[in-house]
Amino acid sequence: MTSPLAGIRVIEAARFITGPYATMLLADLGATVIKIEAPGQGDPFRSWGGEGVSPRFLAYNRGKQSVTLDLGHPLGRDALRRLVQTADVFVENFRPGVTARLGIDYPALAAENPRLIYCSISGFGADGPLAHRPAYDAVGQAVSGLMSLLVEPNRPHPIGPALSDGLTGLFAAYGILAALQARERTGHGQHIQTSMLQATVAFLTEPAVHYFQTGEVPDAWTRPRMSQSFGFVAADNRALVVHLSTLDKFWRALVYAIGRPELADDPRFAEYGDRVANYAALHAELSPVFRSRPRADWLARLAAADIPCAPVYTLDEVFTDPQARHLGLEVPLPDGRGEHQRTVAPAVALAGLPPLGPVPALGEHTYDVLHAIGYDTDQLEGLRSAGVI
Repeated sequence: MTSPLAGIRVIEAARFITGPYATMLLADLGATVIKIEAPGQGDPFRSWGGEGVSPRFLAYNRGKQSVTLDLGHPLGRDALRRLVQTADVFVENFRPGVTARLGIDYPALAAENPRLIYCSISGFGADGPLAHRPAYDAVGQAVSGLMSLLVEPNRPHPIGPALSDGLTGLFAAYGILAALQARERTGHGQHIQTSMLQATVAFLTEPAVHYFQTGEVPDAWTRPRMSQSFGFVAADNRALVVHLSTLDKFWRALVYAIGRPELADDPRFAEYGDRVANYAALHAELSPVFRSRPRADWLARLAAADIPCAPVYTLDEVFTDPQARHLGLEVPLPDGRGEHQRTVAPAVALAGLPPLGPVPALGEHTYDVLHAIGYDTDQLEGLRSAGVI
């Protein structure tokens, strides 16, 4: 079958995570993605590993073509504008004001291609008191409130993966797909704007509405209390989680599965609201129980009682899990040299998805792509001699 985005041409002038992740998601759906990189340097993530392909670069740049262009040079900007005339989507994550200064902002490029969907990704938005501040993932997590929901107030050390970056790229791709559909009806492109602040706050729908409705400022424990989620360490020092939700059936099944049926009638825990209010006390009651047996034993008992539970895996364990193997969540990725890397599968399964493409070498497709839009050999050599490509 034809890939969902077959025939869609995307130009990416972006670095690090937000823009590259958005365009990689489009490449996974079959779009042709041309990544614009600085000659001799490329995306900064290239330099974090050997041979221009670090794990971080590989993670966000599969299935793309790499074209080197110096956008600081007039000839480089001319080449970009010619590329954009052939494109459906343009994605950039410069600081606000940079594209206008270079003459490649939305008004300039839309004048040449009215069907262009132009996606701008920033840290704080296009304007406002913080618009020109630098922003990376920890900044986005902090200013959006996400970090306050993940860490203790007296230990505000950033943890875990680049959540704010990833969410921003994901929402950017979501906006681009909507704009492509709108263009089918109207024939016109549009300017999409998102930021790390806006995208991350949008993800925090539940804690934000909780605050709006109750006046209570959520913290790292609010969601676990409300969802009745618990983490325990078993006798073999291996961790597991139990998620009881609001359903009384899971609570009653749990107390019988662990041999503590009297807890069902304890006035501190009798109703859902009681268990929320006395979350810490309930955790204190359950923790020593789970310390009494190995994790595998508890998981078998809980699964037999149909209680939502899971082992807390490290990443190496995830990809050996039978269900993960069944779903094919680890997939090979060709590296362009006849060998394969390892990566994760796309998040959705639908008809027509193309095979995942390799990560490009820096400038690998420059000559072919520029030749296809009208540059002849002499012109390309002139660009190379001038350091533009």
